Amino acid sequence: DAIPSADQIRITTSLKSQKGSVWTKNKSIFEYWEVEVTFRVTGRGRIGADGLAIWFTEEQGLEGPVFGAADKWNGVGIFFDSFDNDGKKNNPAVLVVGNNGELLYDHQNDGSTQTLASCQRDFRNKPYPVRAKITYYQKTLTVLINNGFTPDKEDYEFCAKVEEMVLPSQGYFGISAATGGLADDHDVLSFLTFQLTEPGKEAPTPGAEIPQKDKEKYQEEFEHFQQELDKKKEEFQKEHPDVQGQPGKLFWWSFSSDDLFETVSDRELRQIFEGQNRIHLEIKQLNRQLDMILDEQRRYVSAVTDEIAKRGAGLPGQQGQVPQQEIETVVKTQEEVLRQVNEIRNSVADTLKLVGGAQHPGSAAGAYETTQHFNDIKEHLHVVKRDIEHLVQRNMPPSEKTKCPDLPPFPSCLSTVHFVIFVAVQTVLFIGYIMYKSQQEAAAKKFF
Repeated sequence: DAIPSADQIRITTSLKSQKGSVWTKNKSIFEYWEVEVTFRVTGRGRIGADGLAIWFTEEQGLEGPVFGAADKWNGVGIFFDSFDNDGKKNNPAVLVVGNNGELLYDHQNDGSTQTLASCQRDFRNKPYPVRAKITYYQKTLTVLINNGFTPDKEDYEFCAKVEEMVLPSQGYFGISAATGGLADDHDVLSFLTFQLTEPGKEAPTPGAEIPQKDKEKYQEEFEHFQQELDKKKEEFQKEHPDVQGQPGKLFWWSFSSDDLFETVSDRELRQIFEGQNRIHLEIKQLNRQLDMILDEQRRYVSAVTDEIAKRGAGLPGQQGQVPQQEIETVVKTQEEVLRQVNEIRNSVADTLKLVGGAQHPGSAAGAYETTQHFNDIKEHLHVVKRDIEHLVQRNMPPSEKTKCPDLPPFPSCLSTVHFVIFVAVQTVLFIGYIMYKSQQEAAAKKFF
């Protein structure tokens, strides 16, 4: 299903169940090598499938179930896996999978039992083409990735490394891709191959260039394929005159009504909504904590007031009596703390309303203000926490410890005889209720 053009090759189009691959026609005789691949994986879906693979194998894997290429290969495949088959939420990912020609690739587990090295990289829908640099030198395979966030072609970062890896001395380079129930466009812009030699060692003499006869033959095949492609495009435009645009966009028409697709603006709005939902949940949690602080503060004020009143009434003539002015100071401080906590609670309620009202299209501008308001609330809470921690030490004598008042003794108002009579009455009532329900159910069954 691959479609070549003058500047790229579309390995698979964004149609379901597509397979495509491109392979070198001659074997590589390099002992050590390096390849630089530039590609794009684009799709309108929130997730893509299935992925793209870069190969070095002893034989060409022209078509098969492993990302469009044959299984049981002898060599190595670097897989750019888009779809999460095992449900572990570790895709998109880059996997290095070796094979000796006898193993079957484990699709259901995303090759987790066969992967030699891997890294998680999101290579879909990037602003610039993604680049992969794969180096095999002295039995060590290294994979570097340029994520496509910048136009800098040398902005590579380390992805994976496999040591003591033995590959065939000669083999074919290839690149393949496949789609499943979901689909992406897999476009290859360049595939450069370099020979690596040890320092001081002369490189072997390269083989002769491609004969002119073969060049003409390849050019003729390409022109013939290009004419057929143009003819199919014209037929498609005649059958679907309502579809206009570039040829690469003619494949979107069958997916226009699918709910899995999203535009760039939809994606941005979704990210904004997810952020505001997290803020909303945090503020709700903060509101519950404020309620707990209010309850504890009220209990504390009540306990302190009762304790001070008890000491003032029980020890009127002692030297350690609490002055009236100190009592008033403690009560006023507690009332001030309660007032501040109430103000913070009201502020949290207003913020909840603000966040709830901001969750509609066009509300992205309020996200920053909501975050700032949330930070202010956090600062107020820290102040309240410090006030509560130092309240007792500031308002009570240092030689005394805060002691909660003892509960008054509860007199026993239920004798053993009364308890036995109560249990017997409850048992009789329960048995009568069961008998009544059984009669009602028996009467109801007569009507069926």
